[in-house]
Amino acid sequence: MIKVIEANYLGDFRIGLALSDGKEGEFDGKALLQRTGPLLEPLRNEDYFRRFFLDAGALCWPNGLELSPARLHETSRSLQAA
Repeated sequence: MIKVIEANYLGDFRIGLALSDGKEGEFDGKALLQRTGPLLEPLRNEDYFRRFFLDAGALCWPNGLELSPARLHETSRSLQAA
């Protein structure tokens, strides 16, 4: 099972990711925010977006939004071996 082991804010709603399979990439939060929903609304504020944290290998926010590592692996750009 793939897990996110490190996440760093890169600016402009982008998060750099390091995954347990040795790959690194970039998650573009702007693509996520093109969707609508109550859990996404707070993330439109960049200060809130930056409050992400890792929990059990998933990328999470304080409002309960959780992005699975497998989904991040599929959608992140530039996934390459570190």
